[in-house]
Amino acid sequence: MSERVAPDQVRIVACVGAGVIGGGWVAYFLARGFTVRAWDPAPAAEARLRGLVDAAWPALTELGLAPGASVDRLTVAPDLAAAVAEADVVQESAPEQLDLKRSLLAAIDAATPEHVVVASSTSGFGMTEMAVEARTPHRLVVAHPFNPPYLIPLVEVVGGEKTAADVVTWTAAFLRHIGKSVITMDREVPGFIANRLQEALWREALHMVANGEATVEQIDASITDGPGLRWAFHGPMLTFHLAGGPGGMARMLDHFGPSLLSPWTRLAAPELTPALRERVVRGCADEAGSRSVADLVRERDRALVDLLRVLGKVH
Repeated sequence: MSERVAPDQVRIVACVGAGVIGGGWVAYFLARGFTVRAWDPAPAAEARLRGLVDAAWPALTELGLAPGASVDRLTVAPDLAAAVAEADVVQESAPEQLDLKRSLLAAIDAATPEHVVVASSTSGFGMTEMAVEARTPHRLVVAHPFNPPYLIPLVEVVGGEKTAADVVTWTAAFLRHIGKSVITMDREVPGFIANRLQEALWREALHMVANGEATVEQIDASITDGPGLRWAFHGPMLTFHLAGGPGGMARMLDHFGPSLLSPWTRLAAPELTPALRERVVRGCADEAGSRSVADLVRERDRALVDLLRVLGKVH
Protein backbone atom coordinates (compact mmCIF):
# COMPACT_ATOMS: atom_id res chain seq x y z
CA MET A 1 0.00 0.00 0.00
CA SER A 2 1.30 3.46 -0.87
CA GLU A 3 1.89 5.90 1.94
CA ARG A 4 -0.13 9.06 2.44
CA VAL A 5 1.64 12.14 1.11
CA ALA A 6 2.56 14.91 3.54
CA PRO A 7 0.02 17.73 3.78
CA ASP A 8 2.39 20.15 2.04
CA GLN A 9 3.13 17.66 -0.76
CA VAL A 10 -0.41 17.29 -2.13
CA ARG A 11 -0.46 17.88 -5.88
CA ILE A 12 -3.73 16.40 -7.19
CA VAL A 13 -7.13 17.00 -5.60
CA ALA A 14 -10.29 15.17 -6.61
CA CYS A 15 -13.57 17.03 -6.15
CA VAL A 16 -16.65 14.80 -6.23
CA GLY A 17 -19.76 16.91 -6.64
CA ALA A 18 -19.50 20.20 -8.49
CA GLY A 19 -22.43 22.31 -7.39
CA VAL A 20 -22.14 25.60 -5.53
CA ILE A 21 -19.99 24.19 -2.71
CA GLY A 22 -18.06 21.63 -4.75
CA GLY A 23 -17.47 24.15 -7.52
CA GLY A 24 -16.26 26.67 -4.95
CA TRP A 25 -13.77 24.10 -3.66
CA VAL A 26 -12.60 23.48 -7.25
CA ALA A 27 -11.97 27.20 -7.78
CA TYR A 28 -10.08 27.48 -4.49
CA PHE A 29 -7.89 24.43 -5.11
CA LEU A 30 -7.06 25.70 -8.61
CA ALA A 31 -6.14 29.11 -7.18
CA ARG A 32 -3.79 27.41 -4.71
CA GLY A 33 -1.93 25.80 -7.63
CA PHE A 34 -3.32 22.26 -7.53
CA THR A 35 -4.30 19.99 -10.37
CA VAL A 36 -8.01 19.31 -9.88
CA ARG A 37 -10.00 16.40 -11.23
CA ALA A 38 -13.73 16.85 -10.78
CA TRP A 39 -16.70 14.60 -11.29
CA ASP A 40 -20.42 15.24 -11.07
CA PRO A 41 -23.10 13.02 -12.64
CA ALA A 42 -25.57 15.85 -13.24
CA PRO A 43 -26.35 16.84 -16.83
CA ALA A 44 -24.31 19.81 -18.06
CA ALA A 45 -22.28 19.71 -14.84
CA GLU A 46 -19.02 20.57 -16.61
CA ALA A 47 -20.38 23.74 -18.21
CA ARG A 48 -21.81 24.95 -14.91
CA LEU A 49 -18.58 24.14 -13.08
CA ARG A 50 -16.39 25.99 -15.55
CA GLY A 51 -18.76 28.95 -15.42
CA LEU A 52 -18.52 29.01 -11.61
CA VAL A 53 -14.71 28.86 -11.73
CA ASP A 54 -14.60 31.68 -14.29
CA ALA A 55 -16.89 33.80 -12.10
CA ALA A 56 -14.73 33.21 -9.03
CA TRP A 57 -11.37 33.73 -10.73
CA PRO A 58 -11.27 37.57 -10.67
CA ALA A 59 -11.74 37.66 -6.88
CA LEU A 60 -9.18 34.89 -6.41
CA THR A 61 -6.74 36.73 -8.66
CA GLU A 62 -7.18 39.90 -6.63
CA LEU A 63 -6.44 37.99 -3.44
CA GLY A 64 -3.33 36.47 -5.00
CA LEU A 65 -2.83 33.22 -6.87
CA ALA A 66 -0.30 30.58 -5.92
CA PRO A 67 2.56 29.90 -8.34
CA GLY A 68 1.32 27.77 -11.23
CA ALA A 69 -2.35 28.45 -10.52
CA SER A 70 -4.45 28.12 -13.66
CA VAL A 71 -7.97 27.20 -14.69
CA ASP A 72 -6.32 24.97 -17.29
CA ARG A 73 -5.36 22.56 -14.51
CA LEU A 74 -8.99 21.48 -14.18
CA THR A 75 -10.08 18.20 -15.73
CA VAL A 76 -13.67 17.00 -15.56
CA ALA A 77 -13.51 13.22 -15.41
CA PRO A 78 -15.96 10.94 -17.21
CA ASP A 79 -16.60 8.85 -14.10
CA LEU A 80 -15.85 8.63 -10.39
CA ALA A 81 -13.00 6.12 -10.76
CA ALA A 82 -11.14 8.36 -13.20
CA ALA A 83 -11.56 11.38 -10.94
CA VAL A 84 -10.05 9.75 -7.85
CA ALA A 85 -7.51 7.36 -9.42
CA GLU A 86 -4.45 9.54 -8.84
CA ALA A 87 -5.76 11.90 -6.18
CA ASP A 88 -3.75 12.79 -3.09
CA VAL A 89 -6.95 13.84 -1.32
CA VAL A 90 -10.67 13.74 -2.15
CA GLN A 91 -13.23 16.42 -1.29
CA GLU A 92 -16.83 15.19 -1.53
CA SER A 93 -19.57 17.83 -1.90
CA ALA A 94 -22.78 16.00 -2.80
CA PRO A 95 -26.26 17.30 -1.83
CA GLU A 96 -27.32 16.99 1.83
CA GLN A 97 -29.18 13.69 1.57
CA LEU A 98 -28.03 11.06 4.04
CA ASP A 99 -28.66 8.01 1.84
CA LEU A 100 -26.84 9.68 -1.04
CA LYS A 101 -23.92 10.64 1.18
CA ARG A 102 -23.64 7.08 2.49
CA SER A 103 -23.66 5.43 -0.92
CA LEU A 104 -21.38 8.00 -2.52
CA LEU A 105 -18.78 7.89 0.26
CA ALA A 106 -18.83 4.09 0.03
CA ALA A 107 -18.26 4.34 -3.73
CA ILE A 108 -15.40 6.83 -3.27
CA ASP A 109 -13.95 4.58 -0.58
CA ALA A 110 -14.05 1.57 -2.92
CA ALA A 111 -12.49 3.46 -5.85
CA THR A 112 -9.74 5.31 -3.97
CA PRO A 113 -6.43 3.91 -2.68
CA GLU A 114 -6.67 3.30 1.06
CA HIS A 115 -3.97 5.81 2.00
CA VAL A 116 -5.93 8.74 0.52
CA VAL A 117 -7.99 10.91 2.87
CA VAL A 118 -11.63 11.41 1.86
CA ALA A 119 -13.20 14.59 3.24
CA SER A 120 -16.89 15.51 3.15
CA SER A 121 -18.31 19.02 2.83
CA THR A 122 -21.48 18.05 4.69
CA SER A 123 -23.04 20.94 6.57
CA GLY A 124 -24.92 18.88 9.14
CA PHE A 125 -24.35 15.13 9.10
CA GLY A 126 -21.72 13.50 11.26
CA MET A 127 -19.20 11.15 9.67
CA THR A 128 -20.29 8.38 12.04
CA GLU A 129 -23.71 8.26 10.39
CA MET A 130 -22.38 8.81 6.85
CA ALA A 131 -19.58 6.20 6.85
CA VAL A 132 -21.71 3.16 7.69
CA GLU A 133 -21.36 1.59 4.22
CA ALA A 134 -17.65 2.36 3.74
CA ARG A 135 -15.08 -0.43 3.78
CA THR A 136 -12.32 1.75 5.30
CA PRO A 137 -14.11 4.40 7.37
CA HIS A 138 -10.92 5.23 9.26
CA ARG A 139 -9.84 7.64 6.47
CA LEU A 140 -13.20 9.44 6.12
CA VAL A 141 -13.50 12.85 7.79
CA VAL A 142 -15.74 15.93 7.70
CA ALA A 143 -14.22 19.13 6.30
CA HIS A 144 -17.15 21.55 6.37
CA PRO A 145 -16.56 24.83 4.46
CA PHE A 146 -18.66 27.97 4.21
CA ASN A 147 -20.14 29.49 1.10
CA PRO A 148 -18.37 30.61 -0.97
CA PRO A 149 -15.53 28.20 -0.15
CA TYR A 150 -13.13 30.11 -2.39
CA LEU A 151 -13.44 33.25 -0.21
CA ILE A 152 -14.61 32.28 3.30
CA PRO A 153 -11.59 30.96 5.25
CA LEU A 154 -13.36 28.76 7.82
CA VAL A 155 -13.41 24.97 7.61
CA GLU A 156 -14.66 22.79 10.49
CA VAL A 157 -12.86 19.44 10.69
CA VAL A 158 -14.19 16.52 12.74
CA GLY A 159 -13.92 12.78 12.51
CA GLY A 160 -16.47 10.08 13.16
CA GLU A 161 -16.27 7.28 15.68
CA LYS A 162 -14.14 5.21 13.29
CA THR A 163 -12.03 8.04 11.86
CA ALA A 164 -8.35 7.65 12.72
CA ALA A 165 -6.87 10.50 14.77
CA ASP A 166 -4.02 10.95 12.29
CA VAL A 167 -6.55 11.50 9.50
CA VAL A 168 -8.11 14.40 11.40
CA THR A 169 -4.64 15.83 12.10
CA TRP A 170 -3.57 15.41 8.46
CA THR A 171 -6.74 17.06 7.12
CA ALA A 172 -6.41 20.06 9.42
CA ALA A 173 -2.72 20.46 8.51
CA PHE A 174 -3.46 20.27 4.78
CA LEU A 175 -6.22 22.86 4.98
CA ARG A 176 -4.08 25.23 7.04
CA HIS A 177 -1.25 24.79 4.55
CA ILE A 178 -3.49 25.99 1.73
CA GLY A 179 -4.67 29.05 3.66
CA LYS A 180 -7.83 27.94 5.44
CA SER A 181 -8.79 28.84 9.01
CA VAL A 182 -9.45 25.47 10.63
CA ILE A 183 -11.48 24.53 13.68
CA THR A 184 -10.62 20.97 14.70
CA MET A 185 -13.59 19.80 16.75
CA ASP A 186 -13.12 17.42 19.67
CA ARG A 187 -16.40 15.61 19.06
CA GLU A 188 -19.28 15.36 16.63
CA VAL A 189 -22.33 17.55 17.13
CA PRO A 190 -25.14 17.95 14.56
CA GLY A 191 -24.55 21.07 12.49
CA PHE A 192 -21.05 21.50 13.93
CA ILE A 193 -20.31 24.89 15.53
CA ALA A 194 -20.92 27.77 13.13
CA ASN A 195 -24.11 26.37 11.62
CA ARG A 196 -25.63 25.85 15.07
CA LEU A 197 -24.91 29.48 15.92
CA GLN A 198 -26.29 30.66 12.58
CA GLU A 199 -29.38 28.52 13.09
CA ALA A 200 -30.09 30.02 16.51
CA LEU A 201 -29.99 33.53 15.05
CA TRP A 202 -32.03 32.45 12.03
CA ARG A 203 -34.78 30.88 14.14
CA GLU A 204 -35.09 33.95 16.34
CA ALA A 205 -35.27 36.15 13.24
CA LEU A 206 -38.10 34.05 11.82
CA HIS A 207 -39.98 34.27 15.13
CA MET A 208 -39.75 38.08 15.06
CA VAL A 209 -40.92 38.30 11.44
CA ALA A 210 -43.79 35.88 12.10
CA ASN A 211 -44.91 37.86 15.15
CA GLY A 212 -44.66 41.22 13.43
CA GLU A 213 -41.92 42.30 15.85
CA ALA A 214 -39.34 43.19 13.18
CA THR A 215 -39.08 43.39 9.41
CA VAL A 216 -36.54 41.51 7.30
CA GLU A 217 -34.73 44.78 6.60
CA GLN A 218 -34.58 45.67 10.29
CA ILE A 219 -33.20 42.26 11.19
CA ASP A 220 -30.45 42.42 8.58
CA ALA A 221 -29.48 45.97 9.54
CA SER A 222 -29.39 44.99 13.21
CA ILE A 223 -26.54 42.59 12.41
CA THR A 224 -24.67 44.27 9.54
CA ASP A 225 -24.58 47.66 11.31
CA GLY A 226 -24.38 46.26 14.85
CA PRO A 227 -22.78 43.14 16.35
CA GLY A 228 -21.82 41.71 12.97
CA LEU A 229 -19.14 44.38 12.65
CA ARG A 230 -17.54 43.30 15.92
CA TRP A 231 -17.96 39.59 15.24
CA ALA A 232 -15.79 39.99 12.13
CA PHE A 233 -12.68 40.07 14.29
CA HIS A 234 -13.49 39.26 17.95
CA GLY A 235 -16.46 36.90 17.79
CA PRO A 236 -19.30 36.78 20.31
CA MET A 237 -17.23 35.53 23.25
CA LEU A 238 -14.52 38.21 23.23
CA THR A 239 -17.18 40.81 22.42
CA PHE A 240 -18.92 39.98 25.70
CA HIS A 241 -15.53 39.77 27.44
CA LEU A 242 -15.10 43.47 26.61
CA ALA A 243 -18.65 44.20 27.81
CA GLY A 244 -17.40 43.44 31.32
CA GLY A 245 -14.92 46.31 31.20
CA PRO A 246 -11.63 45.78 33.05
CA GLY A 247 -13.19 42.82 34.85
CA GLY A 248 -13.71 41.03 31.55
CA MET A 249 -15.92 37.99 31.14
CA ALA A 250 -16.01 37.21 34.88
CA ARG A 251 -17.62 40.57 35.65
CA MET A 252 -19.86 40.33 32.63
CA LEU A 253 -21.25 36.96 33.73
CA ASP A 254 -21.65 38.02 37.35
CA HIS A 255 -23.33 41.29 36.40
CA PHE A 256 -25.45 40.20 33.42
CA GLY A 257 -25.78 36.49 34.18
CA PRO A 258 -29.29 36.83 35.62
CA SER A 259 -30.46 38.28 32.29
CA LEU A 260 -29.97 34.83 30.74
CA LEU A 261 -33.34 34.01 32.26
CA SER A 262 -35.01 37.02 30.65
CA PRO A 263 -37.42 36.01 27.87
CA TRP A 264 -35.45 37.82 25.15
CA THR A 265 -35.32 34.81 22.85
CA ARG A 266 -37.41 31.72 22.20
CA LEU A 267 -34.43 29.53 23.05
CA ALA A 268 -34.05 28.02 26.49
CA ALA A 269 -30.94 29.33 28.26
CA PRO A 270 -28.50 26.92 29.89
CA GLU A 271 -28.12 27.15 33.65
CA LEU A 272 -25.17 29.37 34.50
CA THR A 273 -23.51 26.89 36.82
CA PRO A 274 -20.13 27.60 38.45
CA ALA A 275 -18.57 25.04 36.10
CA LEU A 276 -19.99 26.76 33.00
CA ARG A 277 -18.93 30.17 34.31
CA GLU A 278 -15.39 28.92 34.88
CA ARG A 279 -15.14 27.37 31.41
CA VAL A 280 -16.28 30.59 29.73
CA VAL A 281 -14.04 32.84 31.81
CA ARG A 282 -11.04 30.56 31.33
CA GLY A 283 -11.75 30.27 27.59
CA CYS A 284 -11.76 34.04 27.16
CA ALA A 285 -8.51 34.33 29.10
CA ASP A 286 -6.92 31.68 26.89
CA GLU A 287 -8.13 33.36 23.70
CA ALA A 288 -7.03 36.81 24.82
CA GLY A 289 -3.60 35.49 25.75
CA SER A 290 -1.24 38.31 26.66
CA ARG A 291 -3.72 40.95 25.46
CA SER A 292 -5.37 42.91 28.26
CA VAL A 293 -8.90 44.28 28.00
CA ALA A 294 -7.39 47.66 27.13
CA ASP A 295 -5.30 46.01 24.39
CA LEU A 296 -8.38 44.29 23.00
CA VAL A 297 -10.36 47.55 23.05
CA ARG A 298 -7.63 49.27 21.01
CA GLU A 299 -7.51 46.30 18.64
CA ARG A 300 -11.28 46.35 18.27
CA ASP A 301 -11.44 50.08 17.62
CA ARG A 302 -8.71 49.99 14.98
CA ALA A 303 -10.37 47.07 13.24
CA LEU A 304 -13.79 48.73 13.36
CA VAL A 305 -12.44 51.91 11.78
CA ASP A 306 -10.79 49.89 9.01
CA LEU A 307 -13.93 47.83 8.45
CA LEU A 308 -16.23 50.85 8.39
CA ARG A 309 -13.99 52.49 5.80
CA VAL A 310 -14.06 49.37 3.63
CA LEU A 311 -17.85 49.23 3.87
CA GLY A 312 -18.17 52.93 3.06
CA LYS A 313 -19.89 53.74 6.35
CA VAL A 314 -17.51 56.49 7.42
CA HIS A 315 -18.77 59.95 6.53
